[in-house]
Amino acid sequence: MSKINIDLVKNMFNLQGKVAIVTGGAGALGETICEGLALYGADVVVTGRTMKTLEEAVKKIEKHGRKGVAIPCDVTREKDVEALVEKVKAQFGKIDILFTVAGIAKRFPAEDFPVEDFDQVMNINVRGTFLSCKHVGRVMKAQGHGKIITISSVRGFCGHPGGYAAYGASKAAVDLLTKQLATEWAKYNITVNAIAPTIFWTPLTQQVLEDEKLKKIFLDRIPMGRAAVPEDMIGASVYFAAPASDFITGQILYVDGGCTAG
Repeated sequence: MSKINIDLVKNMFNLQGKVAIVTGGAGALGETICEGLALYGADVVVTGRTMKTLEEAVKKIEKHGRKGVAIPCDVTREKDVEALVEKVKAQFGKIDILFTVAGIAKRFPAEDFPVEDFDQVMNINVRGTFLSCKHVGRVMKAQGHGKIITISSVRGFCGHPGGYAAYGASKAAVDLLTKQLATEWAKYNITVNAIAPTIFWTPLTQQVLEDEKLKKIFLDRIPMGRAAVPEDMIGASVYFAAPASDFITGQILYVDGGCTAG
């Protein structure tokens, strides 16, 4: 039986010297992940479609003493994603970590769901995740290592009466994509895992969580009796980005207060 690598254990969550890309990094969840990565030592490239909001995220990274870089990118446009990856390679010489946070949710009864809205959700949540993984994955393959963390949802695991025909289907696709990439890229020392939260407090969910009737529908399905807050995501995010998870790939980690337990 081999001895424990003491240095590895002591540095299991150390991200010093790592370079991360966070798509959708200017949103509430993305900003929280960016800050978490910076707190543990990573430099972070924040992407999204609006430069002004990206600059606010960069300020939060830099206040923790790490380098933050804002690069506009529409993850549904392959040329944008290719340009993003080239810029990061030129500036840092490598990409250690990718978080695919960019995504949207639209809710309608299935029988009334506008097809253009359905397509938009699938385009951003599935195509955007795939393109980001595809082009960053090429860099990670060449360098011989990498950590990819996709953002899924409990809605990819089980349905909900709240109009999730598009969002749920998109996140189920993200789950399978995560497992597919994990099996293809394990031989290149690239791990691919997903974090799947339940509903959490962000500006996008405020309308739901401030409606007492809707709020009850959601919270009744969560044994811990509350929505998640963005900080609930930091532990899972750092874990999958750090050496602590080096032998873990193809997994969906539910940050859900027990929602998927029963």
